[in-house]
Amino acid sequence: MMKVIDWIAMVLVIVGGLNWGLVGIFNFNLVDWIFGAMSALARIVYILVAVGALWMILWLCMKREI
Repeated sequence: MMKVIDWIAMVLVIVGGLNWGLVGIFNFNLVDWIFGAMSALARIVYILVAVGALWMILWLCMKREI
């Protein structure tokens, strides 16, 4: 069963993936649009997405018992 932190990390990774998809397809950065280009809040969002991705890597490794 997934813990709350696992769900938060998954949501952050999905947000990051969707944002990169928008950048790749439409050259539109949703995070920058909402918070301002490389503002402190946008940087925090990017850091949280990266931490979420790292957590999901650890989660996958623990699930696979590597």
